[in-house]
Amino acid sequence: MKINLLMFYQDDPKKCTAAKLIKFGLARKIIKSQSKTVLLHPYSEKTLLNKEKSLFTSITGIDCSWALAEQVFQKDFVGISRKLPPLLAGNPVNYSKINKLTTVEAIAGAAFILGDEQLSQNLLGKFNWGHTFLELNENLLHDYQKAISEDQVIEIIREYGYEYN
Repeated sequence: MKINLLMFYQDDPKKCTAAKLIKFGLARKIIKSQSKTVLLHPYSEKTLLNKEKSLFTSITGIDCSWALAEQVFQKDFVGISRKLPPLLAGNPVNYSKINKLTTVEAIAGAAFILGDEQLSQNLLGKFNWGHTFLELNENLLHDYQKAISEDQVIEIIREYGYEYN
């Protein structure tokens, strides 16, 4: 699956995981998203499900600062907006915080849920903390991958003791 990135350049470029994915040729920078992409949108009403993977030809991440995220995500983007179910951050800045993911963690989580575990590992492999994200979320990701409905996702979230937004 192709990885696309909409870049807003709001964070320290040296720490930007999206820029690193582009640098290594694992993702491409785009100026506008396409209709057959899953647009990772933390404020979407719908959660990403594996059964929807036939709807998408790519995953599009929006790289922006968490401090400005509400503003950024008020814009209209083309694509099929989906939020990720709760996942723990493995990055050193937001370690173990729920859904305070870097762009690479969000894309890797989406790829895993959509059944492309190898892509997820390849993306995270470029970061010395990348394995931590997979270790923290291994069971959750496998459970989310099997979920076929929003209700099942909510049930999984409750089983793990998390809240659903």
